[in-house]
Amino acid sequence: MQNRLAAVSHVDTRTHTQPISQDVFAMGLYYGLLHLRDNQVCGGEELVCWNHQPRRTTAHHHLLRLGAAVFCIITKLIVTEEQFQGFCPESDVKYECETDEDCDKHLGSFLGNGIITGACVNSSEGGRCEMEGWCPAENDKVIMQPMMEVENFTIFIKNSIRFPMFNVTRGNFPSSLNTTYIRSCTYDPEHNRHCPIFKVGDVLRYTGQNFSTIAQTGGEIGINIEWECNLDESEERCEPHYSFTRLDAVFQKNAISQGYNFRFAKYYKTENGIENRTDFRTLHKAYAIRFDILVTGLAGKFNTVPTLINLVAAFTSVGLGTVLCDIILLNFLKGADQYKAKKFEEVSESQIQILLSRESCSQLSNKAEEKISDDSGAVSLYLDQQL
Repeated sequence: MQNRLAAVSHVDTRTHTQPISQDVFAMGLYYGLLHLRDNQVCGGEELVCWNHQPRRTTAHHHLLRLGAAVFCIITKLIVTEEQFQGFCPESDVKYECETDEDCDKHLGSFLGNGIITGACVNSSEGGRCEMEGWCPAENDKVIMQPMMEVENFTIFIKNSIRFPMFNVTRGNFPSSLNTTYIRSCTYDPEHNRHCPIFKVGDVLRYTGQNFSTIAQTGGEIGINIEWECNLDESEERCEPHYSFTRLDAVFQKNAISQGYNFRFAKYYKTENGIENRTDFRTLHKAYAIRFDILVTGLAGKFNTVPTLINLVAAFTSVGLGTVLCDIILLNFLKGADQYKAKKFEEVSESQIQILLSRESCSQLSNKAEEKISDDSGAVSLYLDQQL
């Protein structure tokens, strides 16, 4: 392992339903620096793949890519049951039509629930363009109430961090933590700042979010665990500090792609004989709160060598190096007298008086007077000899 490897973090997050455990590794440059970032591009539309096989959408391939130290809690589900491969009308109002010509503009579009055939057919909502795909078409515009109980869910976070440069490993459980305390505590920044159990509603409140709003559309929340340790003190004082932020706040006011959602499907077959079996699926569109655990670490410890190097560099930059060298050479070395003789010149009082008198006479004997000529306008200088 290289010396530049500064910190290694392990994060274990659990809700009441499913444990998630991920290892987090990062490299830093100085004094145990760890910086973790998890960027992901999410798509909300269901796209369609065209080939000669049964029509396949992103629900066939989409897996919930949690990544490192990321988990989701579903707040709302829109379920479309008993879908099968066939031909049926689209569900969205943008596919309204009266004649087949009204559907021509949608030909070749891959943003619907299937492949537009170009025919206008009747449906319970009126005329709609026909599509080939999974029928009946999904209608994600229906009004569904979110699961308000999610607000009372709790999140258990188990985090450890290691600084290989200093051979120090710390965890977010203090030594005083016991079973009785952890079964009854909930994180509070003032009263229970060491408790590793977080209530979902409290986390949203710390970020300034309203649960009723974010439960409708979903969202991305960052739970930041910051380690800032002075290892010259006791290791017990190396403790984490928690903070919370809304990661997708910049998209809240957008007209499209608000919140966080994804789709998944469950597939089954009918039992109408082996050769006549029909594939069915139940499609789920899930709105969820995604939590990203972001860990940063910074540790420092006194070291004599870099301290001396920094002091010498500081003194040299302001010119103190020469002064310090002179003090040492003039006062503490054996050859101080010889160095003084070379650096300073000694003069007697009589020599000083002679130099002062010469300087005074020179100033008195040379006095310049400026005079202007009346006839030519030239400037002439005259020296008056004063005895």
